This record gives sequence, structure tokens and C-alpha cells, in this order.
Amino acid sequence: MQRATGEDHRTVSDRDDHITAAPAPYPLANVPATRGRATLAVVLSLLLVALFAATMPFARNATAHTELLLPAYAAAIFLLELITAALLFSLYSVQRSWALLFLGSGYLFSALLTPVWVLSFPGVFAAYGIDLGLQTTAAIATARRLGFPLFVLAYALTPRRAPARASAKRGIATALLAVSALAGLSVLLILANRNALPPLMLDERRVNALWGYVPLLAIGLYLVNIAILLTRHRSQFDIWVCLVLFSLIIELLLISYLGGATRLSVGWWAGRLYGLVAASIVLLVLLSESTLVYARLARTIAIERRTRQNRLTAMEALSASIAHEINQPLASMITNADAALRWLGKPEPRLDKANDALGRIVADGHRASTIVAGIRTMFTRGTQERAELDIGVLATGAVRAAQAEAIHEFIDVDIDLDAALPAVIGNAVQLHHVLRNLIENAIDSIRAGGRWPRRVVVRACRGAFGEVHVSVEDNGSGISDEVTERLFDPFISTKPGGMGMGLMFCRAVVEAHGGRIWAGPNHPHGAVFHFSLPAAILPAGEEKESAR
Repeated sequence: MQRATGEDHRTVSDRDDHITAAPAPYPLANVPATRGRATLAVVLSLLLVALFAATMPFARNATAHTELLLPAYAAAIFLLELITAALLFSLYSVQRSWALLFLGSGYLFSALLTPVWVLSFPGVFAAYGIDLGLQTTAAIATARRLGFPLFVLAYALTPRRAPARASAKRGIATALLAVSALAGLSVLLILANRNALPPLMLDERRVNALWGYVPLLAIGLYLVNIAILLTRHRSQFDIWVCLVLFSLIIELLLISYLGGATRLSVGWWAGRLYGLVAASIVLLVLLSESTLVYARLARTIAIERRTRQNRLTAMEALSASIAHEINQPLASMITNADAALRWLGKPEPRLDKANDALGRIVADGHRASTIVAGIRTMFTRGTQERAELDIGVLATGAVRAAQAEAIHEFIDVDIDLDAALPAVIGNAVQLHHVLRNLIENAIDSIRAGGRWPRRVVVRACRGAFGEVHVSVEDNGSGISDEVTERLFDPFISTKPGGMGMGLMFCRAVVEAHGGRIWAGPNHPHGAVFHFSLPAAILPAGEEKESAR
């Protein structure tokens, strides 16, 4: 799609006269013709030819009292051409192409002559005392027939590139004034010399032989325009303009030749219908294209809004995840700091206990730092540091870290490891935090409503397909059926005051490592969380079995 040039340096304050270059709202104006559009134009042309052939046997039949329909026909033509001109001027205001300005001027010129043409038509408004002479209608029709293709010729010959530093308002205003002056001057000359006009009509119905040159010249101009448009430009818009000219050729053939050059015959009226079709084609194309553009714009806006909302949700989730994960080591640090102060505040300070508490504070501080680093790497693609890991070592470390807190709640945290666990490829910080999160959730569940003996069991074994399977079992309050399916969604929590981000974080990490995570009931009480990770290297026998 071409863009207007010479306008990029304009500021917002110049937008009334110089709009910054932007894509055209009607992309067919400059886009090369596609095979589908050309095929559609050919099909419509064949349909017009078929209707033309069907009209031929009846073309010379006369009609009676049909001149009453002329005001309605003229009003329709006037409105169609006027609206088309307005849309073309609007298109020019965006693309700044003089070709569009010439084409819109042609439609405007034809529209302005239509009211005078129907007012001067013999017998239509005679009851109101309007009689502008026998030759006036034919002379105005001649101006319309020859004026419109001349404007189209200017459209066809004018380069489609936008002129530099063009002012849309000035260009449209100049075109409106020039076309209105030309149409007004033509009407004034015809009316002022109506008694000296060439004898184009023999009477109110029949034309003189001199009229035969008018349709010949008009058809010649139409054919020249079609040839230029199809060989020089061949844009989508040019295809539809060619269809307009083709419809006007059929109109002239019906009115001036097949209809016996007799007004108000069947052929004459059939030609007028082709004129209506010709006046509607560009309008319908512009309206359909504008509708498609606005539909695409609406979809784009909806997508942008959805994307923005997703980004906001992701930011909220990330913020909540960071707050959730940092809260745990911070809470542990506060607890250990309080314990250290109590040990130091005794009449006989227990320096060994205070030293242990301070050591745990330091460990929690390092843990908070690794959590931040792990979250950052998880949300930064391509920066995850992964290596071959022993999941048993990670599980043991997570259990050992959780036991210090669980012992105060009289909760046993045990571990059951398979003797020959295969290694996994992953980020040690992230997987360690997944284990800590699941274990701490189990401790919280037991604290909320566990049964004695209070126990959490972490198991790691080899799965049926060689993967590493890890589970965290508890005998706490369990998981309600309403929450089970949404348990890993953000902001879904079974704990009072919970943020609902821990399990979402766990799922994101496990799935990023190529695994999966799920939860289920632990009979008779509690819940069990599972996750599996692909093994780094399968034993040779299992590789063959998996290959099968």
C-alpha cells in the first residue's frame, strides 16, 4: 500500500490542512488487481451482457406514460453520483492523489447536470409550466455523456502517486468550485442559446441523425479509457471503473441503437437501468471496502485491548507471584529474628540458639535472592540456566529446609526416594522452589485441619515411561471439588488470605521443563500433588521400549 509522501515532517498542529501520511482507508485504490477481483468483474460483465441480450428482442417496443418515472430515476442517479463523489473526495483527503480528485469531479459534474436534465425533459413538468425547449434535454445529455469520460480520461492518465505538500482542503475546495462553475456555465450556455442549439431531436420522442455522433464519440472515449486503465495501471479500483464504463457502453447501445433511438421505449428504459448500475458500482465498492476496513480496525482494536488486558493480567500475576514467593522467606526471617531476640533477652542469653536463628535468617535471605533470580529467569525467555540435575538431591534439600519450620508445628516431613533415579535437565533454583512450595502448601493444609499423626511425605521414583515422578502427600484438609479443576489457575487459593500464585508458579516452571503437574485426593484424608519431568538420559533398554 502506498503512503502519502512529503507529509511526514508535519506536526499535529497542521492536521487541519496537512494530515500526516497514513495508509489509505480504501486499500483497493492503489493495490494491484487480484485474480479474484478480476474474475468477479468478468463474471459481472458477462451477466450484464446476458441481460443485454435478453432485452434486445423487446428494445424497440414503446411504453406509455412512463415519463412519470423520470423524476424518481433522476433523483436516484443524482444521489448515487453525489455520494460517490463525496466518498472519492474523502479518499483523496487521505491519499492525496489527483487521479481520485479527477474521478470524483467527474461524478460530481454528472450529478449536477442531472436535475436540469430531468427538469427540461419534454412532458415531465409541462403541467407546472416548465418548458425549456425541444433541444435542451439532448444538449444537457450530450454534456453529461462527453463530460464524464473526459474526467475519467484525466483519472486514467494522472499518476497515482500523491503530490508533495498537497493540501486536502484546498484541493477539494478547488475541485468543488471548478466543477460547479463548469456545470453551471454549461447549463447557462445551453439555456441562453436554447433556440440556437443543434437539432439533435426531431420531436419529443425521436432523435435526429446528428445525435448519432454523440453516442459514437462517448463509446469511443469509454473504450479508450478502458484500454488505458487495463494496460497502464490495472489496480483493483481500475477494474471497477472499467466495469462502470462497460455498463455505460451497454446503456448507450440500448438507448441510441437497439432501442431505435426513441425515447421511453423498452430499450431506452433498459439502458437507464444500466445507467443506474453504472452509477452504483463505484459507490458499492467504496462502501464495501470501507466496511471491511472498519471491521478490520474493530478487530485490531479488540485484539489490542485483549493483548493489553493479558499484559496487565500477566503483570499482576508476576507481581503477585513475586510477593507470594518473597513473603515466605520474609515471614521465616521475621520468625527467626523474633526467636533470636527472645534467646538474647533471657536472663542467661542462649547464644547458641540465637546463633542458629541468625544463621537461618541469613539462609532465608539467600533464599529470597535466589527466588527473585528464579522468577526473573522464568519470565525471560532464552536466559534460563539449565543443567543435569539429581532430583533426589533437590528433594532432600527442600525437605531439610522445610523441616525447620514444620517441627514447630509438630509436623513430620519425610522423604522416600527411589534408589536409581534418572537425572533431569532443568533450572535448580526453580525446581527447588517448586518442591518448597508444594511442601509448604502441604504444611499449611495440615496446620489448617490435619489429623494426627501430622505427616508430609515427599516421594520420588521412576515413572512408567522412564520419566521422574515426584509427589508430595499430606493428611490435611484436602481439596474441594469446586477448586480442583482451577487449582493451578492464577488467583485461585484454598488458603484464607492466599494469593493463589504459588501453584500457578509451579505449573509454569514444570511445564517450561517439559513436564506436567496435577493434584488429587490422598486417601483417606488430605491431598497429593504430583509432577513429572522427562529424564535426561533413558537406559538403553527403555530407549528401545519407548521407541517402539
